[in-house]
Amino acid sequence: MHIPWIDRLLLVAIVITCLAGVTPAVLATSSSPGGLIARADTAFAQRFIPDEMRAAIAYYEQSLPVIPTQSQAYVLDRLAQCYYELTTFSPGDTATDKELFAKGEGYGLRSLRLNPAFARLEKDNFASAVSHITDPAALLWTANNWGALFHYDPLQGLVDAAKVKALYERGIKIDETYWGASFDNALGAMLVTLPVFLGGDPDKGEALLKRAVSLAPDYLENRVVYAQYWGFTYDMLGKVNGIRDADLINHQVNYVLAAPIGKWPFWNREAKKEAKILLQLETATAHQ
Repeated sequence: MHIPWIDRLLLVAIVITCLAGVTPAVLATSSSPGGLIARADTAFAQRFIPDEMRAAIAYYEQSLPVIPTQSQAYVLDRLAQCYYELTTFSPGDTATDKELFAKGEGYGLRSLRLNPAFARLEKDNFASAVSHITDPAALLWTANNWGALFHYDPLQGLVDAAKVKALYERGIKIDETYWGASFDNALGAMLVTLPVFLGGDPDKGEALLKRAVSLAPDYLENRVVYAQYWGFTYDMLGKVNGIRDADLINHQVNYVLAAPIGKWPFWNREAKKEAKILLQLETATAHQ
């Protein structure tokens, strides 16, 4: 059964109380596990501010050593997400970004390995291992960090592409609407850009990108990714080499720039930044 994040947080507090014999009053203190997680969640809600993002990471990391193993998934998932998102404050493609993605991947894999079946099967049969996972957050943020690392080691990316694809496909199966339909969004972009011999399928990829927009039209990142990966064309190395659909780019980008931030305070702000970059890219590509 999928447990919403707020219920999972309450579950963490209950488990800590029962196993450690801690009273609710102590749990509320800032130095207790529950207090650290509460402070982390407060910062997480404002993580579009860099200092708040770093504070959230610090509090989540401080809480990990004192949380029972069976209650760690929530914190590990948040850390995988935060490290991935922290790279958005960078100019991009830096050595620091690579380190952040690697940390995020590591936390995500730790979360996945809390599932005994995944841990047992991971090395011998990854697809079978993934079939036992029911935590959408662990699937999404592990895959996002892992996939981002392909840029830094394309040859390893060729080896690991099928594993990342399996994580996204599993996510669609268990909770397609998670995080603004991000599984459709991410897998669609992947299928559009992957060579066919590695499992790429442009038509299926476009269908997934369109589905992400239809499922979560107010999650503006869906529109940016649709414009980016279907509006432009790419070479074998994933570099933009032309424009496929200028009308699509302009429609989606202008929608994003005019839309309110709404209920996605971090990613809708990021989408607006990315939309401006896409306009510049469109202009530059059209004049090549």
